[in-house]
Amino acid sequence: MGGDVYGGRPPGFILWFTGLSGAGKSTLASAVRQWLATRYPVEVLDGDEVRTFLSRGLGFSKPDRDENIRRIGYAARLLAQHRVAVIVAAISPYRQSRDEVRRMATEQGIAFLEVYVRAPLEVLVQRDVKGLYKKALAGELPNFTGVSDPYEPPDAPELTLQTDIESLEGSVARVLELLRGQGPLEPA
Repeated sequence: MGGDVYGGRPPGFILWFTGLSGAGKSTLASAVRQWLATRYPVEVLDGDEVRTFLSRGLGFSKPDRDENIRRIGYAARLLAQHRVAVIVAAISPYRQSRDEVRRMATEQGIAFLEVYVRAPLEVLVQRDVKGLYKKALAGELPNFTGVSDPYEPPDAPELTLQTDIESLEGSVARVLELLRGQGPLEPA
């Protein structure tokens, strides 16, 4: 046998969206996925879905949050090794856990691109249809990232998106520009 079992498909990569709840990570992941799906096999690992299926039983302590990110990183690396474009949309509040996932991917030759998705707290509160921020700000919801639990922004993300002032289309265009400029996608 022989030949390319992947049909000449380009290598996979990990596009990691991090930011507070309501910043727009899942919305961006879905929009970027739609564009990439015409060119790549693509999977989205959404933090809420991962907690339901892959990380069920983990709480919101720092060790549990770190373990959740390790699990997401492991699944992302497995997919990327098989030439899948992997988009992660997870709060991933701790810099050290994100850096660990980046290091492990890079050691395996997998491109890892971190995108910090941000908006001011007052905008996040307005966007929050479940009222979680209001409960957290009132002290009724413990361990809520960005209010009663820390969020450590990336030191040097490949891209920062300010979703309260950028349109979704503009943000997606900037992500695609990043993917082209950093190597995973062919130039337009």
